[in-house]
Parts: sequence; C-alpha cells; structure tokens
Amino acid sequence: MTVSTLLPTAPHHTAPAVTPEGVAALARRSGPAVEDARRLTPELAGALSEAGFARHFVPRRWGGTAGTFRALVAGTATVAEGCAATAWCGALYAAHGRLAAYLPEAGQRELWGASPDVRIAAAVVPPSGTAVRVGEGWRLSGEWTYASGVDHAHWVLLASRVAGAEIRIFALPRAQFEIRDTWRTLGLRGTGSNTVVVRDAFVPDRLTLTQSDLGTVRSDVARCHRVPFPLVAQLQFAAPILGAAQGARQIWAQTAARRVRADGQLTAQTAAGQQVLARAAGEIQAARLLLEGAAARADDGVVTPLAIAENQRDCALAAELAVAAVDRLFRAGGAAGQADGDPVQRHWRDVTAAAGHAALRFETAAAAYSAVELSGLGRSAD
Repeated sequence: MTVSTLLPTAPHHTAPAVTPEGVAALARRSGPAVEDARRLTPELAGALSEAGFARHFVPRRWGGTAGTFRALVAGTATVAEGCAATAWCGALYAAHGRLAAYLPEAGQRELWGASPDVRIAAAVVPPSGTAVRVGEGWRLSGEWTYASGVDHAHWVLLASRVAGAEIRIFALPRAQFEIRDTWRTLGLRGTGSNTVVVRDAFVPDRLTLTQSDLGTVRSDVARCHRVPFPLVAQLQFAAPILGAAQGARQIWAQTAARRVRADGQLTAQTAAGQQVLARAAGEIQAARLLLEGAAARADDGVVTPLAIAENQRDCALAAELAVAAVDRLFRAGGAAGQADGDPVQRHWRDVTAAAGHAALRFETAAAAYSAVELSGLGRSAD
C-alpha cells in the first residue's frame, strides 16, 4: 500500500510522479550525503512533494488529496525502509498541511492558491517567542527549536502564547524567517530539525489560528479534517519507526544469508540467527498491525475517548515493538554491525532517536488509556 496507489488524485491535477518506493530508493542512494549534511538533499525534498506527501492532507478545493491516514502510514513506512529521516520529514510535511487547513479561507488561498505541493515545516510544541497585536495582524519575534525539514520548507507554522493562556499559531513564508543550524544528534540526522528565528515579522490575521480552532468540528470538510488531533498525533511519528525497522530486518536477513561465521556456518543456518530474525519479524508485524488499526480508527471509526486512548496506546506500543526488533538485530550484527556507514546501525540510531519523541511515551499513553478504560469501574451501583 502506498500513497500513490491508495488515493485518487484531485480533479484537474495529475497523479504523483514518484512513488514512495521510488523515494525510498533515492533515499538509500543519498544516505551518506543526508547524514553528512544533516538535512535532506534538495532532490529528496522534491521527491517527497512529487510523491504526494505535501498535498496529502491539503483540501481538495486547492488541488490536494484530503487523503487517508492508512495511506499516510503505508507510504511513510515504505519511504522509511530506505531512510527514516526522509520519511519523518515527509510525514510531517503531510501533517502540517492538515494543520494549515484550519487557517481562514484567505490564508489557505495564499498558501495553496498556486499549488497544493507546498512544503510546510512547524514548531508548535511548546509555544515560544512573543506575539503582539498590531492592527489587523500580529508582530512576531523569537526562536523556535526542532523544526524538521525546515531547510526545504516554503512556509513554517509557529506557535506563541498571546493574551492570557491563549496559544496562537502563525504561518510565515520563507522570506520572513531565518534558519539557525543547531541540529547535531545521534539519530534522525537528516531531518535537519533546526531552529527558526523570526525578527519582528508582521503576520496578518488571515495567516493565524488559535489552538482552540483545532478542536472545531465541521461537517462540510473531508474526514481527515474532522478527526481530533489527539486521535492521530502519534501516527506521524510511529510510521517512520515501523518502516526503518522493516528496512533493518531486510538488510539483516540479506547479510545473514551470506555471512560465514568462524565455525564455517552461515548465520542464517544457525538456531541463534533464526531466532533473532523470527522474533524481530514478529515484533515488526505486530507493530504494523497496531498502526494499521490506529489508522483505520482515524479513517472510519467512531471518535470516542476510548478510541483516542487506544490509538495513543497502540502507537506507543508499536514504537516499542519496533525498537525492540531493531535492538535485537543490531546486537546480533557483532563488531561488523558497529561500523560507521553500516545501514542497520543507521536504522538503529534513527529508531532510537525517533522513539524518544514525547508523543510516543508508553507511560503517558498507558495512564490515559487506563483512566478511560477504568472510569466507572469499581463504583457501587445506585
């Protein structure tokens, strides 16, 4: 399943020119350059747009796909088999398009009037900077960290706390912000999650929304724009982990099939090697089923507090399963697997970094799920 094969294209727009499989192949070839530069190559960023990621959640009236979460999970995981950092940026470009769809109509026209393939980066959690009301807009200044894919973004979404406790999100075109090179990490090096700097930029009201606007439910929009953010917020972070784990498993199996041990046996012929492969494959398949179920609830299910809690639980658990699988494969790689440039080692670094995202903490998800599941239980009947 891929973004390009699952989704119909919007009227008057051509089908994606590149498949997620094509992006994955390009990402494999570009791996060393992406790691060294600590950002995607321009070619990779363009391929993500050509594969339909940027337009995936853009409303159809602007030529977007208004697509499904099933397709996003499948396409993101496919790209991550080649490079988790590329998939991470692709998933976030899609997710940020969904966020921007809550802007006023005039603001959406400014973003997508010419093309739905606008790459949007974001730094909205936590809110930062200062925003001051000025006439029919705002003056925005400050710094925002961890804006993944920002080097190749046409626009950025930034959150700032304004009067009282209100949080407002601002959309700025590339000319209104600077990028500070701050992203130096163990894993996901290629995401280029650098710092955005804004110096007294004017943002008109048409390019802003409040955090409370994100909870507005409308009946005249596509399903992907009606589901609440807590139901789907983890999917965009878990899907790259799933794909990277699958990529690591494939590489490990290919290596094991030709690697001769000191005793003359192929790794693939030993009980230890077979157990490593089988357990990792089972963990990855379990993670895939959990994420597919979460995406199905987002696309088709009735939205309830329990459904939200189940999705948060299952995304966090899927991440844990995928990390366990890659940990096992990495340890079984021996000294050769520790080498710089080893693809399994890179996948291990990437899934380790990705799983550290706050949205995927199982302890938090478990508490939320248990609170819903156990509510009312244990109370005496009236």
